[in-house]
Amino acid sequence: MPKRTIWLAAGIVVLAGTGMTAVSVTGGSGDTGADDTSHPAQAHTLALDGKDPRNRELPRTDTQLFSLVGVSWEDDADEFEGTAQIRTRSAESGTWTDWHDLDFGIRAPETEEGDASRVRGASEPLWVGPSDAVEARVVADGKETAVPDALRLDMIDPGDEKGGKGRGGSSDKRGNSKGNGKSKPATDPGTDTGTDTGTDVGESAPATVGATPSGGDPEPTTAPEQSAEPTREPTDAPTTEQPATSDAPAPSEKPVQEPTAEPSTPTPSEEPTTSAPSTPSEQPTTPASSADPTQQPTVDPTTPAPGEEPTSETTVVPTAEPPTEPSARPEPTGSTSPAAPAAPAIVSRAEWGADESLVADPPSYLDKVDAVFVHHTAGTNAYDCADSPAIIRAILTYHVKTNGWNDIGYNFFVDKCGAVFEGRAGGVDKPVRGAHTYGFNGYSAGVSLLGDYENGGTPSTAAKQAIADLAAWKMNLDGVDPEAEVTLTAAGDTGVYETGEKATLHTVSGHRDGYATLCPGQALYDALPAIRAAAGVSRFTTR
Repeated sequence: MPKRTIWLAAGIVVLAGTGMTAVSVTGGSGDTGADDTSHPAQAHTLALDGKDPRNRELPRTDTQLFSLVGVSWEDDADEFEGTAQIRTRSAESGTWTDWHDLDFGIRAPETEEGDASRVRGASEPLWVGPSDAVEARVVADGKETAVPDALRLDMIDPGDEKGGKGRGGSSDKRGNSKGNGKSKPATDPGTDTGTDTGTDVGESAPATVGATPSGGDPEPTTAPEQSAEPTREPTDAPTTEQPATSDAPAPSEKPVQEPTAEPSTPTPSEEPTTSAPSTPSEQPTTPASSADPTQQPTVDPTTPAPGEEPTSETTVVPTAEPPTEPSARPEPTGSTSPAAPAAPAIVSRAEWGADESLVADPPSYLDKVDAVFVHHTAGTNAYDCADSPAIIRAILTYHVKTNGWNDIGYNFFVDKCGAVFEGRAGGVDKPVRGAHTYGFNGYSAGVSLLGDYENGGTPSTAAKQAIADLAAWKMNLDGVDPEAEVTLTAAGDTGVYETGEKATLHTVSGHRDGYATLCPGQALYDALPAIRAAAGVSRFTTR
């Protein structure tokens, strides 16, 4: 019997001499359809015990392989005020990193999902790359007199895409996109390149958000060509372009807009109006987001004309329980616009290797999406874009196995190359209720940019444009202007607003606007005005 199968059958193993518990997050010993070198994501934990009530330390300790780490404790209601620092040893080079601070801007959802007995308090997870040893120290300070009960270190091995479940070209029982093999992660725009995971993102229209300030990630200038091969060699050619999009409707749905002309390649003197073909034959492509026909807008969006003033305020009162099925999408108000934003290319859950066996319950749905909250993952900025699927797989495992949530919290992810990824299951074009902005999850979608934009990181032009295009498309499904404001009622005490207090927010806001946190980092927060403006342009632009 292969060693991998023995591990899955064992389920939980205590590593001799370390006190480390390793928990496989998938079960069963049957054939997964993957080769013997593939494996699912796994969660490992180490108890942070000690006699000092205010301090916990873990000396340098060898561990099983992991790439993402955080700390967690028993009671989610116990909001820890202190510091947690970790350092790790690279599995490749054997060198130890500097100390890294863990952030504590995460909170369980304000619904039954957040009240489940399995829910734990936790830090934000930190992506550290493949590591095989760890050192940690946690100190209570401020109002805290002790570290939380049952404090532990949580380490996640993201596995690989072949180890995930639920792959294919259709929808699962939760309405989840299974992927069509066309949407792929983009090449890193930075100087470092990594081993390809076998998925690439196609070409797209050039970004139009302002240039990245100096000192940030290098800006890509050209897009990689699509390849039929499952893997490709890393290249030094940077890219900043967004995933390819198309206005072609799903076969079973009413088109959002009829094409008026055959796609053609613009001449040098013309402004391109459609995305660049992603194949050498210059043939137009269909949307790369999913083969699932539900992944296209399900209404005929009509939006206010560019010269018409948006409404200055919308008042929304929370309902006691969100609907379990998507309600009929409201028709957008205002005059009919000759153009509407096309759905961006979105890497589906199947394509980034989500293990759907982790998700026990079906998704919940909102009446509509009134706002988009922008986040950052507070991890490293040194990742290769080829690592983006692994980072998201690790966050899914952390949110389910560490936080105790039903699914990944964010509705979407964007990486520094501008690739967009499906987050929480339920349909990218549906108002899926996420777990990202405590107090305001009942009105909004959450998009998280991979990386840390509080401590020196600068969001790339490609990433900012991708967020703008995604927000414009997503909110246009409900007739919401990405440059407007909206009044929402807080459904919990957020540290910024009290329960029941009305909050007037931008329809594209930062996490810190609704909840007491540094997220999405100062650099990304400062970029939000330009992102809102770019979203306003994208709202009336087809690609």
